[in-house]
Amino acid sequence: MTRGSIPLPSLDALKDQAKRLRIRLASEGETIGHSRSLELIAAQYGYRDWNTLHAAVGNRPPFNPWMLGSRVKGRYLGQTFEGEILGVQAIAAQPGRYRLTMKFDQPVDVVTFESFSAFRQRVTATVDESGRTVEKTSNGIPQLELEW
Repeated sequence: MTRGSIPLPSLDALKDQAKRLRIRLASEGETIGHSRSLELIAAQYGYRDWNTLHAAVGNRPPFNPWMLGSRVKGRYLGQTFEGEILGVQAIAAQPGRYRLTMKFDQPVDVVTFESFSAFRQRVTATVDESGRTVEKTSNGIPQLELEW
């Protein structure tokens, strides 16, 4: 990924990514410090170090990747979907979090039990700047994951 190829998240979102990276690597037996994880995140966005990335982000207003009427696709409760964003609300108390209301092109069956179905076509979820919900399914996967 090269610098400038994607919009930069907020500083809080970048620090959260570094924390998740550190936790993930630790679960695989590789322990790194917080500063090293920040450096790895900077490299991921095409910057030579954390200080350069931090300066690039600066104190700009938070980036809102979700636009009313935008087409989206991803996975909801393990099922793939494509749809349209009907509503967007930035959550003031939680910077970098957005409440999205989406209408899927085709209803999604949200039940995995073979003898029962429950279809949803309109869904409201709160996502972070990466397009993932904090809430997870029983197998640890975010309930909603949007693709870029």
